[in-house]
Amino acid sequence: MAERIPSADEVARFLRDNPAFFESNAELLAALRVSHPHGGRAISLQERQLEVLREKLRAHELRLAELLRIGQENDAIAQKLQRWTRQLLLVADEARLPDALTDGLRTVFALPQVALRLWGVREPHLGLECARPVPVDVIALANDMKQPYCGPNSDVQPAAWLPEGGSGTRSIALLALRKGEDPAAFGLVVLGSEDPERFAAGMGTAFLERIADIAGAALSRLVE
Repeated sequence: MAERIPSADEVARFLRDNPAFFESNAELLAALRVSHPHGGRAISLQERQLEVLREKLRAHELRLAELLRIGQENDAIAQKLQRWTRQLLLVADEARLPDALTDGLRTVFALPQVALRLWGVREPHLGLECARPVPVDVIALANDMKQPYCGPNSDVQPAAWLPEGGSGTRSIALLALRKGEDPAAFGLVVLGSEDPERFAAGMGTAFLERIADIAGAALSRLVE
């Protein structure tokens, strides 16, 4: 009867279940040869193990570099958020808050296309630019928003508030403004960009949510 040759899975299972096998068969470990993954030449099993470890190390180094890059970007955004918030806190005249807020978004966050509208504004501030009438469907849209909207500027109505009527805006972000946990919005911040990927659909909105929270708290003094 011909001797049955164990399958590759059986050999792998045996070696996995018997880690001391090569300790008692050291000469076999030194004699084994496998093909180099890139050069095609034969190398020892030990050399191949070292190559695998080097590849894993390179992958970990790349992953660590990516995590460091993301951490540095997040830290830079957090510093900008703090600087912008400090500027708002230093505004003594509440009538100057809308301009301070939008100017800060333009300069601190390098967002050249910024617009702001508020509704339910108290009588002393009805003459402000941001208090211009807002269509009821836009107010309804803001009330329904649970988080900032990001996506292409496909004839989004509030885009018309941006410079040049939003004609050069390729992507847009809409931030509803609320008083704390109040479900009803009292305003809308519109951010636009000529870059279609700046506010791409599906992007993370954590920092935009923080901007909306801070803007809502600051501007709540202007509304009923």
